[in-house]
Amino acid sequence: MPPDIAARPQIAYRLWLAASLATSVAYFVLRGGALQVDAETLLKGAGVGLLAVYAVRVAKGADGWLLALVMGLSALADMVLERDLRWGGATFAFAHIFAIVLYLRNPRASRSVSQVLAALALMLGTPLLAALLTMPQQGWGLAAIYSLFVGAMAASAWVSRFPRYRVGIGAVLFVISDLLIFAREGQRLPDGVTSWLIWPFYYAGQFLITIGVAGTLNRTRAERVI
Repeated sequence: MPPDIAARPQIAYRLWLAASLATSVAYFVLRGGALQVDAETLLKGAGVGLLAVYAVRVAKGADGWLLALVMGLSALADMVLERDLRWGGATFAFAHIFAIVLYLRNPRASRSVSQVLAALALMLGTPLLAALLTMPQQGWGLAAIYSLFVGAMAASAWVSRFPRYRVGIGAVLFVISDLLIFAREGQRLPDGVTSWLIWPFYYAGQFLITIGVAGTLNRTRAERVI
């Protein structure tokens, strides 16, 4: 097969990533402006929703579908959050559960003590920080419970076989974005600061997770074929 023909699928796949990135930037720039609420909500969901499409096209098998499900639920949660914070959080919790399943299905062959300690810090420190940031506001307990799922997701990503400089860091960026939300809700940081940070940290985290997991799954499949 000629190289240019063989490369076409890869180019098509990358177009989904480019569309996701462009949509995410468009949402960040246009939010709160001239867009109607429904259009803004759809634009917000499209950023990570296109990552789910990329996962479906690129990462085959059960783990690939799990990745697509995680990103699809996350995109849905992004939109639901515009209507209701609690239901949006619940939708994200389901996304985290499927992400944990994905990472536990792909454990790292060997783990150093420092890696295990870092995972424990993520799992336990995330809900603790969420509680400290939101207390004594109403709902701080729910924030801490939800953050257990976030911390467990990040911890399992950190000790999975997926590249730590993509998937592990992506999960940590997700944690940071959520903690910024809690800092805003708990009036620890002003909205003028958090509004510039939450979405970039969140989307960058999801982007890194998607390309890190999909790339590893593709390499594993290619090695099995060879």
